[in-house]
Amino acid sequence: MTQQDVAAKLGKPQSYVSKYETGERRLDVIEFLEVAKVVGFSPDQFLKACE
Repeated sequence: MTQQDVAAKLGKPQSYVSKYETGERRLDVIEFLEVAKVVGFSPDQFLKACE
């Protein structure tokens, strides 16, 4: 899935995705959950893996 694909599904510009991928911008909790849904991963499993 490309940045453009993710951005289109989120209704955001491609630069939105690029900025959080490079660390220039941080996602808040609501945005994180939206990205998880679009990309297709479980936020719960992701956070457990970060422990």
